[in-house]
Amino acid sequence: MWKWLHPYAKPERAYNLSGKFIPWLMLATMLTLIIGLVWGLAFAPADYQQGNSFRIIYIHVPTAIWSMGIYVAMAVCALVSIVWQQRLASVMMRAMAPIGAVYTFIALVTGSIWGKPMWGTWWVWDARLTSELILLFLYLGVIALYQSFDDRKSGVDAAGILALVGVVNIPIIHYSVNWWNTLHQGQTISQFAKPSIALDMLWPLLINIIAFALLFSVLALVRFRNELLFMERHRKWVKSIASSTGA
Repeated sequence: MWKWLHPYAKPERAYNLSGKFIPWLMLATMLTLIIGLVWGLAFAPADYQQGNSFRIIYIHVPTAIWSMGIYVAMAVCALVSIVWQQRLASVMMRAMAPIGAVYTFIALVTGSIWGKPMWGTWWVWDARLTSELILLFLYLGVIALYQSFDDRKSGVDAAGILALVGVVNIPIIHYSVNWWNTLHQGQTISQFAKPSIALDMLWPLLINIIAFALLFSVLALVRFRNELLFMERHRKWVKSIASSTGA
């Protein structure tokens, strides 16, 4: 059933194929980021309660959403790596982890900046904030576990198991505002309910959510290719790339 995927499991083929996507993804990332950020930060109307301080949502919300999305994608790669022993899945997991950690850190920092004028404090041990902080530790744990083993396979397996176990934290983050009485506001965008935000504020937010997803894709593919080059550095095809670029 999945035999058509087998040729793409070869590192050289995966390297070349991913390289073809990067320029187009970069172009889409630049366009959506410029449109979304300029629209949201400069032209969207001020909130009637929060004034212009609400504009931080155009960075906070996309990074918070994709901090969870990246972790789920990383866990899927870990599952494929552990169960089906696909090396490229573990490479992609390693490529994703630092990006997810940065997204999570940005979400926490922007959330604190937003929380100061709204709550009167930079940080509270709120269910949403605490579970998001745990997510950052999970990312860092995956990165650290892989680096802490001399045997590469043991490091990959240990990091993958932590990634899979940590998935339980994702629904806790997502539903924490519904399950517990928290300071964090409820969901702005819901799958089944009408958005609790005006359309002229919503559209730039949606564009930024797409933009940050595209940005992640570009960064992940760049890191994926670098990881492949390092993993296959003794192979003939890598040496030919190094010689052709004068490295």
